[in-house]
Amino acid sequence: MSSPVSHQPLAERLRPRTLGNVIGQQHLLGEGMALRLAFESGQPHSCILWGPPGVGKTTIARLMADAFDAQFITISAVLGGVKDIREAVEQAESARDGLQQERTIVFVDEVHRFNKSQQDAFLPHVESGLFTFIGATTENPSFEVNSALLSRAAVYVLQPLGEDDLRQLITRAQGIGAVPAVETAAADRLISYADGDARRLLNTLETLAVAATREKLAEVTDVWLMRVLGERMRRYDKGGDQFYDTISALHKSVRGSDPDAAMYWFVRMLDGGADPRYMSRRLIRMAAEDIGLADPRALRLALDAAEVYERLGSPEGELALAECVVYLAVAPKSNAVYKAFNEAKAFVKKDGTRPVPMHLRNAPTKLMKELDHGKGYRYAHDEAGGFAAGESYLPEGMAAPGFYRPVERGLEIRIADKLRELQKLNNQKN
Repeated sequence: MSSPVSHQPLAERLRPRTLGNVIGQQHLLGEGMALRLAFESGQPHSCILWGPPGVGKTTIARLMADAFDAQFITISAVLGGVKDIREAVEQAESARDGLQQERTIVFVDEVHRFNKSQQDAFLPHVESGLFTFIGATTENPSFEVNSALLSRAAVYVLQPLGEDDLRQLITRAQGIGAVPAVETAAADRLISYADGDARRLLNTLETLAVAATREKLAEVTDVWLMRVLGERMRRYDKGGDQFYDTISALHKSVRGSDPDAAMYWFVRMLDGGADPRYMSRRLIRMAAEDIGLADPRALRLALDAAEVYERLGSPEGELALAECVVYLAVAPKSNAVYKAFNEAKAFVKKDGTRPVPMHLRNAPTKLMKELDHGKGYRYAHDEAGGFAAGESYLPEGMAAPGFYRPVERGLEIRIADKLRELQKLNNQKN
């Protein structure tokens, strides 16, 4: 008869019980690193663990509770609410006032799902020290966590697990007899598919183990793996060469103004399981890099398409992204801003720190004015055409670098005309 433990999900059976058994996150848990020092201090502190799914956020929170001999209370922001927070407060008060005077750690999974009032409910208890608050989130806490709560919690950024980390997980699963032998090519494919997510890897291994037992297989081969999970893992491995080759083909088709090719590669990526949010980020980048000021509306349309997808999700929201793909492909192209930005970065990196000319300096105080800060500055709005002809805005002695060179396409035709007109006025003044 199987033990109760065998009925636990593989991810739970392999969950580390000590800090030394944690795989990955050595930038936080290694010797002398921030979270390791927090564990060793003996003093728990409120924090937010920010990182993608399956990288150990819950595990680290549980280990904190063990390290500090604290009561561990878990709240799911997806399913919970103010009632759960009240119950956690009552449990923390009971632990504090009991014979053992036990500490409490309240762990809130997916804390970004709580609204402002729900997040605010933690504040007085965090401030009073009733419990230590640990939040886990896959979203940027700067945008999703209230500033008041954020200011009272350290933020630790967790990274996706590396290939070696995921390979260790396969070895550990085999070590407890949970999965059969795995062919190297099959392991490589599983690791690529997991994309840094330990939970995804372990859940997939568990599925394979059941199928392998049913078919009485001693080894998981790559051929058998693709037969069993081919639909889930088709087209390309996320994070592998084919994935990046395909996004490269999409980008180059947009840059080459071929809407049919761009649409083909876009749909290929969706069909292969690419995250539409990733796709929307790449489209925003294309609008800024390859279209720029030749058609400034492209960047706004790309941002709008990303927002529409967030509101509608799949599959409805994907149409907005497809519309953006076509628009970017047919829009006039310019990389003038992209080139100017890179040239300016290279120049500043190798150049010295030139002082700001006196007439361009800020002068908010009397002393600064007495030191001639801002003296001689010409306010452009007070001059003919709103342009101070002949005025210099570069550091003294620095020649005009000419970083920005608009192309003769789209709106940049008019921008180039404007710049030539202004240069003519400058030449006349000088």
